[in-house]
Amino acid sequence: MKKMLALVQRVKKAAVLVDAKIVASIDAGLVVLLGIVDNDTKKDAEYIADKLLNLRVFPDRDRDQEKEFELSIKEIGGEILLVSQFTLAADCKKGRRPSFSRAMNQKLAEPIYQYTAAILKKQITTHTGIFGAHMEVSLVNDGPVTLIIDSQRG
Repeated sequence: MKKMLALVQRVKKAAVLVDAKIVASIDAGLVVLLGIVDNDTKKDAEYIADKLLNLRVFPDRDRDQEKEFELSIKEIGGEILLVSQFTLAADCKKGRRPSFSRAMNQKLAEPIYQYTAAILKKQITTHTGIFGAHMEVSLVNDGPVTLIIDSQRG
């Protein structure tokens, strides 16, 4: 069974637009699309936040030999753009239309999303999209580096 999912992209810059207006933007850092599924708890949020803050996905260019995956977001002083993304919970096994039955109800999911953002904001500059809104996310993926973190599997 899937748990909270984070699709993480290392970016040079990113922005979220709602109704053609920028509501959040970052320079170098991580764009995190966060999918909250049924039965997720604050413990899942804490796991995901800890991974995001400490995952070594940035290069260390200060050494004689560059290492691609050496530094965390905290170590580079980067920013996080956290965007709610219920479609990560989609089940595409049957038929041709995705099922979102595993996605947590919006009223229950929003407090967990906000809790995740609050944990991140305590340690690093974090911007968010607008929960439940139709958003346009633009980004320049650096690498490209794209990872998936599942709070159940790591």
